[in-house]
Amino acid sequence: MVAADQAGIEMQNVRLKLGAHVFQFDCHLPAGRIIAVSGPSGSGKTTFLNLLAGFEKPDSGRVLMHGRGVTAVHPAERPVSIVFQDNNLFAHLDILTNVGLGIDPALRLRVEDRRTISQALEKVGLAGFERRLPATLSGGERQRAAFARALVRKRAVLLLDEPFAALDPGLRTGMADLLIDLHKETGNTVVIVSHDPNEVRRVADYGVSIDKGTIALAAPLADYLPHEDTPR
Repeated sequence: MVAADQAGIEMQNVRLKLGAHVFQFDCHLPAGRIIAVSGPSGSGKTTFLNLLAGFEKPDSGRVLMHGRGVTAVHPAERPVSIVFQDNNLFAHLDILTNVGLGIDPALRLRVEDRRTISQALEKVGLAGFERRLPATLSGGERQRAAFARALVRKRAVLLLDEPFAALDPGLRTGMADLLIDLHKETGNTVVIVSHDPNEVRRVADYGVSIDKGTIALAAPLADYLPHEDTPR
């Protein structure tokens, strides 16, 4: 459990040049919140997540998470779990094994690990799905399995890159509610990229707007939503 008053996520004068594009991020995001990241296509939202995840390394500046500098830390060693839009499940592995990758990429799973996986699947509404293959699941069920994998990793930060974009409206609402419930249980810091204003209002309590490679606004949701002219 991460207390909301602890240091959250910081980018201190982070600068990155990718081809002709220059990104400059400077922010302090609170711990223990669900933080929505919005902005026009190509504005830098995915680059922002990649810097947090460690998939991109800044040319200058520092990235900190909960008081720890992680600028030079390998992605696997950061206190981060990630859920992508395509859920990133391996088609030839059953759901237990896919989720187990979150515990040990070499799949050296102990009896207690398998119990933890089953408990995580139950929490996301997939009890009894351990031996199912991803192809036999619906889109929403596959995304729930991806959430279960993030749960077993037990990391302080959860990054979500438009995780519900490919789902129909009913499933999006259900997954948003699941995210809220899991966040209440874990108290982790969630950063979710979303283009859907209704989704932002439903799940988030803090908002970040990115435009032209920089942060245009970062504020609690009550202060964030009234700025309708801020690029989303």
